[in-house]
Amino acid sequence: MTASAARLAEFLRAQKRWALVTIADARGSTPRETGAWMVVAPDASLGTIGGGQLEYLTMARAREVLADHSDPTHLDIPLGPEIGQCCGGRVDVSIREGDEALGAELLAQIATSEASQPQVYLFGGGHVGHALAQALVLLPVKVTLVETRGDALVGLPSGVHGLLSSVPEQVVRQAPSGSAFAILTHDHALDFLIVAEALARDDAAYVGMIGSKTKRATFRSWYLNTAGGSEATLARLVSPIGNKEVQDKRPAVIAALAAAEIAATLFGHSQPR
Repeated sequence: MTASAARLAEFLRAQKRWALVTIADARGSTPRETGAWMVVAPDASLGTIGGGQLEYLTMARAREVLADHSDPTHLDIPLGPEIGQCCGGRVDVSIREGDEALGAELLAQIATSEASQPQVYLFGGGHVGHALAQALVLLPVKVTLVETRGDALVGLPSGVHGLLSSVPEQVVRQAPSGSAFAILTHDHALDFLIVAEALARDDAAYVGMIGSKTKRATFRSWYLNTAGGSEATLARLVSPIGNKEVQDKRPAVIAALAAAEIAATLFGHSQPR
């Protein structure tokens, strides 16, 4: 069971009565998309449909449904001055009291959704690797940290899969289409081998390598003159990873910038507005 599913299962076990609140339709500018949901109990909630007054109003109505055992209901809410929000759109919110069958349906929905999440492979379990894993685990992605050293896999964040491999470039070859690869091992020569394998994948969503401009120049020379790569393929490499304008080298800062870069690549072209 994934972390998200485990949190929902624990919530449903702890709450005797709860209601499901769902965005049934979203029009115009809205904080969440159609299908976003949350579960609301008399004194607790899990998930979000966008926060603010929208969420405050729907949570209050959900608790009325629970108190009165009301039939399923819909709220048509304009996100404007009427409720103190300025999104400008409009949402239709569905509210219905939950039961065991609905809970099982939600858990199955999470499993289906998470099965289709993109895979991010991190190569290297040093300070930046662990920090990047910590940043990425909050996103809707599956994170695998690959290492040649067993001790570097100790203490990974919950939800991150650790993979010990003596041939990490083989992991690249076996990765599913659309995967993202961030390479930050303790060995520059190993970095180069992994990056070359990742660039050979035309279906890779992202290929990034930690390092300096000098490291990129060294890799470029090796890749073009020894590995048989091309300038066109090399152009797909992001290196250094993260925002090049930010000079802060602390692992947590690099990780935050790199996670944002990876997320923009994976989700930036398809997110609803």
